[in-house]
Amino acid sequence: MTTMVKTRIRRDDEVVVIAGRDKGVRGKVIRVNRADGSVLVSKVNMIKRHTRQTEQSSGGIIEKEAPLNISNVQFFCAKCKTGVRLGVKTLEDDRKVRTCRSCGEVLDS
Repeated sequence: MTTMVKTRIRRDDEVVVIAGRDKGVRGKVIRVNRADGSVLVSKVNMIKRHTRQTEQSSGGIIEKEAPLNISNVQFFCAKCKTGVRLGVKTLEDDRKVRTCRSCGEVLDS
């Protein structure tokens, strides 16, 4: 049985990389894989793969994103202008929303 990683980061969030060779780079989350605790961020952690020519695609060297561990990214708060931790608050109408732990701004609309 595999355990799922609990995360508050979702697809289309803007995140900042806090560790590794792309430290400090911001990007948009393409995919979140909770099964192995990784995220795919656009234009971050680029790798090159040599592919063989097939009927559908021409061969050559393609460049694509590799997954990052979810612990190496932080949500980017537009108000704080930095990577922040996320919290959860319950509103008056019993909706749960994500909030910035630094400035307290509600991030979900």
